Amino acid sequence: MRNSSGPGAKAVAASTLFDKLWASHLVRDIDAVTGLIAVDRILLHERTGGIALKSLAEDGRAVRDPARVFVTMDHVVDTLPGRGDDTIMPTGKQFIVETRAAAQAAGVTLFDLGDLRQGIVHVISPEQAIVLPGLTLVCPDSHTCTQGALGALAWGIGSSEAEHALATNTLRITRPANMRITIDGTLRNGVSAKDLALHIVATIGAAGARGFMLEYAGEAVRDLDVEARMTLCNMATELGAFSAIIAPDDKVIAYLRGRPYAPAGEDWSQALASWGALYSDPDAVFDREVRIDAAAVGPMVSWGTSPHQSVTAGTHVPAAADDSDKRARDYMDIGSAGSVTGLAIDAAFIGSCTNARLSDLRIVAGLLAGRQVAQGVRAICVPGSGEVKRAAEAEGIDKVLIAAGFEWREPGCSMCFFAGGESFGAGQRVISSTNRNFENRQGQRTRTHIAAPATVAASAVLGRIALPDELATIVSEAVA
Repeated sequence: MRNSSGPGAKAVAASTLFDKLWASHLVRDIDAVTGLIAVDRILLHERTGGIALKSLAEDGRAVRDPARVFVTMDHVVDTLPGRGDDTIMPTGKQFIVETRAAAQAAGVTLFDLGDLRQGIVHVISPEQAIVLPGLTLVCPDSHTCTQGALGALAWGIGSSEAEHALATNTLRITRPANMRITIDGTLRNGVSAKDLALHIVATIGAAGARGFMLEYAGEAVRDLDVEARMTLCNMATELGAFSAIIAPDDKVIAYLRGRPYAPAGEDWSQALASWGALYSDPDAVFDREVRIDAAAVGPMVSWGTSPHQSVTAGTHVPAAADDSDKRARDYMDIGSAGSVTGLAIDAAFIGSCTNARLSDLRIVAGLLAGRQVAQGVRAICVPGSGEVKRAAEAEGIDKVLIAAGFEWREPGCSMCFFAGGESFGAGQRVISSTNRNFENRQGQRTRTHIAAPATVAASAVLGRIALPDELATIVSEAVA
């Protein structure tokens, strides 16, 4: 408990950051565990957004506040150069055309194909400052938790919930419990936020945060830049969390300043004043606390068919503990292999809402400069947005990747997931900067190993699952 100042002041319960955001957006309590929550921003994409908008219109309802709604094309669009509405995915064009028509009819903001602002929904929202500290934001996509990195309460919903939010700017929510993961100390050189995220899910499990609103804290989290924090929050859904959040700080303020939808002038000053209160009180009580030693985290790579089935690269894959592990071993065709490090790969993929931002592409380009993708490896890079693509090309990153043997694509989700469109081949082993390695995630019978962008780049060059340090070793041996 903490005491407010002044004579006769009553004790006031200390609050977590989530508690504060819940209280500030609570329209009314429905029952002891459920509340009606005001929704500040609604993000939609063409795979489900068009359905929600069309259904709303067919029911004779209007979008309550079109200025709060943003639509992008990302999930089913092709990412091949010269793309249009036609897609490899059957019926993909219908999704695109119907979403465009529904968005235009509703008067909401649309980031269409050909618009520099188009891209993966969880990449474009932060870079446009659609998401801001203290706001509530929903999207029919499970990785909406990405945007909690900026101090917002952002969570994924279904299409029917999207329709309700569009009509009322509210949603009925069962309140999750509070959980905090504190990462003590500093990450070792070469260890990224993706490695940290995989380490956490491998440590506490795929259901380790189920039923919880997760807050990340600690020295290692404060040290991360804003884009790295997005990667960390992005993977919270792989823990089963309702969502994730990080208290905003000066890094977030610097990141947002001057972006298209950020407040300006006096509104900016007022926003800064309100954002200053967005933190968990020092004596706030969490229902579950987990502590992670940053120094214990190394470069990670998944070995199975769930993100929690991941190990530090170079270490042994654990013995099968149950039928799920046995099935994963069989599907991934690792047999009795002691380690996945060294397994030959067929493809390498850089992209997704987890790792397709400019900072990710800079890391990849730094490793690929002057090197070549191994013979027989197909390597693809899909920038997260038109803005990321433009900025990368201004820095010459595209030229570095193309010279190394990577395909340079248009922005979109691409082969992060297979929905009947473009995919990798059956039985192919792919190392990927994406967030999920489920069976058939990147194609029928495709075997996906998820890792950080640096590990993906190094593996592409060496033709096998490898660490970036191995590139330096090979150069040193060649010089010697």
